[in-house]
Parts: sequence; structure tokens; C-alpha cells
Amino acid sequence: MTGQDWMEKDFYAVLGVPKDADDAAIKKAYRKLARQHHPDQNQGNAAAETKFKEIGEAYAVLSDPEQRRQYNAVRAMAGGARFSAGPGGAGAGGFEDIMGAMFGGGQGPAGRGGPRVRYSQGGGAAPGFEDILGSMFGAGGRSAYGSAGPTGFGAPTKGTDAVAQVTLPFRAAVEGTTAELDVNGRTITARIPAGINDGKKIRLRGKGKPGVAGGPAGDLVVTVHVAAHPVWTLDGLDLRMTVPVTFAEAALGTTLEVPTLDGPPVRLKVPAGTPSGRSLRVKGRGVRTATANGDLLVSVQVVVPQKLSKKAKQAIETFAAESDGEDVRAGLAERAVE
Repeated sequence: MTGQDWMEKDFYAVLGVPKDADDAAIKKAYRKLARQHHPDQNQGNAAAETKFKEIGEAYAVLSDPEQRRQYNAVRAMAGGARFSAGPGGAGAGGFEDIMGAMFGGGQGPAGRGGPRVRYSQGGGAAPGFEDILGSMFGAGGRSAYGSAGPTGFGAPTKGTDAVAQVTLPFRAAVEGTTAELDVNGRTITARIPAGINDGKKIRLRGKGKPGVAGGPAGDLVVTVHVAAHPVWTLDGLDLRMTVPVTFAEAALGTTLEVPTLDGPPVRLKVPAGTPSGRSLRVKGRGVRTATANGDLLVSVQVVVPQKLSKKAKQAIETFAAESDGEDVRAGLAERAVE
């Protein structure tokens, strides 16, 4: 979008809001009009499609504080006058007249006689319109002597990125799903890949804020949160779970049936002497994607009984007597000072 476009288009009128409208009022007006003129609701209606584009163009400028400040300044300076690159017809004075009056180069509106001041928008001997506005509002511009550089208001600029968040049920995160996101009055469908972990971000190209002057739209960055599950947790493509075992099962060894997320239980052998905290792996029973499968990691937790019967206590005392002399903490103090 060029500086001339900003002079000619009243974005406040397009959205039907006053010039001092706050961000909330602008957003509310945009949402209402976008729903009313959305192409999906007006199929085959070219006028509605054009109006929808105008609404989006207006909102892209007015919803961005910096662009809105520049737009207001340009409109205030030009007074809504049309800029033309050379002599024009009769009527109210153009932008040349305003700039001529400001810098002493003109002799009044067209039709009053005398030469008109002309302002070039491209390279040439004198600074162009984009150079003037660029210097006023901090935008880069082509130098007055033709050196290359950004083109100020006329340069296509990528839109800014938008952000969103979504919270998924654990099973949906494991299996992959789609999520409907409300972003600046638009409903965007995001595809969530299988096995996404909590806190990960996905980027949807071109789904952010519209670009300026024909530039590409920004991206939408979605932060994914995964709801906790009472049994499983995600670790990359692996599923983790904790299985309690008795002291006797850990010491003597056993075979357990453990549940899986996507099928029948699997049998898992716990070797004799398995300590608490050791992880046992079940191949291929984690997250499944088109390119790889994760594993199921089962952490063994030895449960210490809170109450013992008389016979159980005697049996443990006998066990302790039989293992007397074995120091399970041997070398701990030495390792602590390393």
C-alpha cells in the first residue's frame, strides 16, 4: 500500500468507527463486519468480497499502533488531498500544492497559472514523496541521489506474526488432531501432529496479520499445552508410566500385565533384583507416526508396606538377619566429597 492510498482511503469510515476509537472498539467493529461480508457467507457476491478485503486492509493498519500513528499523521498532513505525479485537472489543490506551500516551491492550485511543483516517487535528481515521508516517520527510503535501499511506504512489508495457545487432551496430543483457533476475529484450523509435547510451538505460514503494500502475511505461532494424564506422560515419541510392584516381586522377579494407550495390555517381565526406579522398555508401543514409532517405558516402583502382620514382620526380620553384614551404602561418603 502506498502513501497515496493512505491519503485516499478513510479506514475509520470503512470500519464505521470514530478516529479516537480505542483498540477494543476497532476490533469489535472489524469482527462484526468481517462476519457480515465474509466470502463464505456471500458466495458469488463480488461486492461483498471487495468489501471484505477493504475491511481487512483497514483493520491491518488500525490494529497496529505504529501503522495507525503513521496513517493518522499522513492523513492530517495531506488533509485527504489526492496526490498526483504531475499536472492535473481543475478542482481542489492536490498534495503538490500542500508540499509546495510547505517548502516554497509551488504557485498554488492548478488552473491559477504558473508552473506546478511535481514530486517524483522513484529515482531521480530530487527527493521523492516516499523519501520525504520516510524521513518524517522513520521509514527507510531511496536516497535523493538514486542509491538503493528500502522504499518506505511503497515497499511490500510482511505482516507481523500472530500468537495463539491451545490445550489438548492427552490422547489427542498422542494421536494428532485438528484445533479451531479464534485469531483476530478469524477462525483458523490448525493441524496438530501426533506426539506433540507440552509447550511445543507450531508455525502456520501466512496465517498471521496481513502484509502491507502487497507483502506476504505473517505467520501464526501456536503454543500447544497438553493436559496431564493420570497414568501416562509424553517424552518425545515415548510414553512413560510408573507401575507399582511389591518387595517380593522386585526381589524374586515376576511377569506383569501393563495397560497400553492404544490396544490390549502387554506382558512385561520384571527380572529378579529389579530396583525401584528402573525403567523397562516395551518396543513400539509409544506414539505412532507416519515415519517413526516410540516405545513404552515402564518405571518400576517398589511399594513399601505401611502395616505388617506379625508373620510378615518376623519374615522381614529373618531376611534382615540373613543379609546382615551387607552394607548397601558402602562408598557413599567417599563419593559425596568428590
